[in-house]
Amino acid sequence: MLERFHVPEDEAIRVMPDRMRDATNTIFSAMGLSDADAELSTDVLMYADLNGVDTHGVSNMLRMYVQGYQAGNINANPEMRIIRESNVTASFDGDGGLGLHQAPRVMDIVVEKAKEHGMAAATLMNSGHLGAAGYHAVRAIDHDMIGVCMTGGGGFAMLPTFGAEPRFGTNPLAWAVPARNQPYFIFDAATTQVAGNKIRLLQRMDAPILPGWLARDDGSPIMEEEQVPDEDIRGERRHWYMLPFGGTREMGSHKGYALACIVDIMTSTLSGNGPGFVTESGGHFFSAYRIDAFTDPEKFKDDMDLFLEGLATTPPAPGHDRVVYPGLIESEEREDRSANGIPYHPEVMEWFDSINAELELNLRLP
Repeated sequence: MLERFHVPEDEAIRVMPDRMRDATNTIFSAMGLSDADAELSTDVLMYADLNGVDTHGVSNMLRMYVQGYQAGNINANPEMRIIRESNVTASFDGDGGLGLHQAPRVMDIVVEKAKEHGMAAATLMNSGHLGAAGYHAVRAIDHDMIGVCMTGGGGFAMLPTFGAEPRFGTNPLAWAVPARNQPYFIFDAATTQVAGNKIRLLQRMDAPILPGWLARDDGSPIMEEEQVPDEDIRGERRHWYMLPFGGTREMGSHKGYALACIVDIMTSTLSGNGPGFVTESGGHFFSAYRIDAFTDPEKFKDDMDLFLEGLATTPPAPGHDRVVYPGLIESEEREDRSANGIPYHPEVMEWFDSINAELELNLRLP
């Protein structure tokens, strides 16, 4: 993430991963989840925090899930079922459960099908937020597979190019690819110019947006640096919407717009949910590709090392220290945060104090 999204070190409160994992698991259990679902949901959030993806960790997402459970908007004990299935495909209905613990199970089924048939894919509808899409894609790489995850979430956020009303969520997609010695490749990104939860981080830290990230409520791109409006992206009163990546047509926003269309088609329409902005809901898509169905996996991983090392050793342009590839910084964050704790904003710790008191959980955090 850009430095502006990170909590300043002099403000950050570092919490060791095991402490935060225990606290998060306890909160999920208090919401009525089974032990297995609480543990799996916690693992998804901790993946994000350990990888430096603060937008999708406990900072932003846990409180939203708690609100959803308390309001009765998320089914704490769903019965996920298969709608239709073939040897290499499946379509699931999540019964209104949280995607955080449903998506990993669907991805595991996809991996098992790919083990037998070389590749497989599945959709999941009627399922809530799944956290960081990268977590689910990464579940394939330990099986010498390439993993893919996409998720669409209705029409509340992103404008189509030239549009004045939103037609998409942030519609992220993720690809995970194994290597041998180099940190694995993981691309996990929204098709908006900037992820929606990063706007929440900026609001928390009172930091400005950059030009081309957002549009005013008439669809006009905001092309100057300014503070984020107070209104929440899902609020009734709006003063801004999100732009596809590229920002403006001249900068290539039509490409981000088209990719958002693809994600909506694969996650929402293909799942049977219907177009996200019509149904005001979305879906998820997963696929896995067994490397040895295409080439020798050992050679592939050696070639991935050559590829990734070649990217990382590219001579940097003036003013830059180095070149990185998708997954390298995440690997460095995992090492640092595992050893030294995860940095949280004081406001996040205040929320934990409040939920601890409200639910009488006796959480043990600094």
